[in-house]
Amino acid sequence: MKINTHSTKRAFFEKISDLVSMKTKENFNSLANNTRERILETATDLFAEKGYAGTYVREIVEKAGVSKPALYYYFQSKEGLFYAILDWALDVQRDVLNEVYEASGTVLDRFIFLYRRIYEGIQEYKSLYKMIHGLIYGPPQGAPEYDFYKFQAEMFVAVKRIYADGLSAGEIKDENEDEVAFLVLSLFDFCLNIETVVPEMADPQRPERLLRLAFQGLGA
Repeated sequence: MKINTHSTKRAFFEKISDLVSMKTKENFNSLANNTRERILETATDLFAEKGYAGTYVREIVEKAGVSKPALYYYFQSKEGLFYAILDWALDVQRDVLNEVYEASGTVLDRFIFLYRRIYEGIQEYKSLYKMIHGLIYGPPQGAPEYDFYKFQAEMFVAVKRIYADGLSAGEIKDENEDEVAFLVLSLFDFCLNIETVVPEMADPQRPERLLRLAFQGLGA
């Protein structure tokens, strides 16, 4: 039997070429993702520290170690970068909420878990939280318009969903679900703001105690 060595060699080199091409593509994608993430994280740090108007594209690219064309390639503009950061923040929040939706336990257990995961997320993404907190509660920064209610709206949905689960299970009494959401989220917001504004009063365990107190009530 005669073997066509030319065809065999050609198939071998084509396979090698395909493998090299795949590896090159993987490396390129990895590099691209790293570049994009580095720009996002650097811009978040600077926006948190200096505000939107006080941060310049030149500073972002210099600190991130990338070129201006790279920033414009991924985000088109400083405004596009700003919106990409807030989209990233929403993704982070949704990941946390999905964990809470899948968690088991009583309504109180899940509310406590929700706060813990929010707190842990803030510790992990400190600049992201500081940036958003400054945009909502701080002085005007000349930033583009953005509907920050999105963040609160999804939190309201999460709290009401947990409450509805407990109500269906006969675990808690029937109250106005919007009022329950306001109660829980007001407690969360106050405790998180204390962490930011008066850090010496911070107590990561306080929200759990307050939630338990709210569930017990103050009746004699």
